[in-house]
Amino acid sequence: MSGYISEFFGYRAEDKTDAALKAAASRVCPFIGSQCKKTLSRDGTVAGVCAIKQKTKGTPSVICCPIRLYSDDYKLLKMISANAFQKNFNLYAGRVSIEMAKKENGAIAVFGHGWGGELRLPQREGTGSYFVDWVLARLDGNGELAEFTAIEVQTIDTTGNYRTAREELLKRRAVIVDTVGFNWENVSKRIIPQIIYKGQVLQREELCRTGLYFVCPNPIFERVLRRLGGKERLPKFPAQPASIHFVSYDYTDAEISDGSIRPLDLIEKHSTTVYKIQEAFSALNLPEGNVYRDAIMRSLYN
Repeated sequence: MSGYISEFFGYRAEDKTDAALKAAASRVCPFIGSQCKKTLSRDGTVAGVCAIKQKTKGTPSVICCPIRLYSDDYKLLKMISANAFQKNFNLYAGRVSIEMAKKENGAIAVFGHGWGGELRLPQREGTGSYFVDWVLARLDGNGELAEFTAIEVQTIDTTGNYRTAREELLKRRAVIVDTVGFNWENVSKRIIPQIIYKGQVLQREELCRTGLYFVCPNPIFERVLRRLGGKERLPKFPAQPASIHFVSYDYTDAEISDGSIRPLDLIEKHSTTVYKIQEAFSALNLPEGNVYRDAIMRSLYN
């Protein structure tokens, strides 16, 4: 498998404008306004890789850094807040929200990725984790906790390596093919089980009335759907504690000029329940009987 870096420090890899070169030279992520958080596993070097594209013709560019989804000043958090709480409250980091809620007759306390500090959840023995990427907590006009919702953000994990491709972009802004590929197996092995587990945990929370929002690039959403047997296996349900809300994003089709960051579009929202996902995930699509026997026969006797 081979591919190349398609987006680097927020700009298209082919972009050689001063803005793109400056972002790469400074190692700054334009979506959070500080140093890129994505690093190379071997030595912790700042990676700057937002998206990867496979060499195969016609394959899409797939986002591999979750922070890329936080473009437009964390627009997705505001959209999910409005959807979950049915009103456009302002978002504030953690405890700051208490006084603001009193002034504004309600506000959203945000926890996650530098907002509001860490939520101290109990450790769980064995596999599985309680932790989600974001928690949005609605405070009423008295600054009291009224309800909350949770957000999990997932992009594609990669296989192989893009170290040489990254060095060429830094040195000459040259786009070259490297050994990098996509780890689609994680969709079944890790992503779907995580959705099920965290959805079940949140279902037991008295103040989580809208379940879990799962945000991902559209190619991952499509792969999840394929693994679960399609939308017909995941009927839509209104918001409830057992809800799983799929929220998929992708690049717009509009042409952009060099020196500009390619915008993202909300592609689809699909709300189902953790029960339906669990049911679809455990359903086995068995082949016809005697497939092993027939394969042996073909091999032996042709």
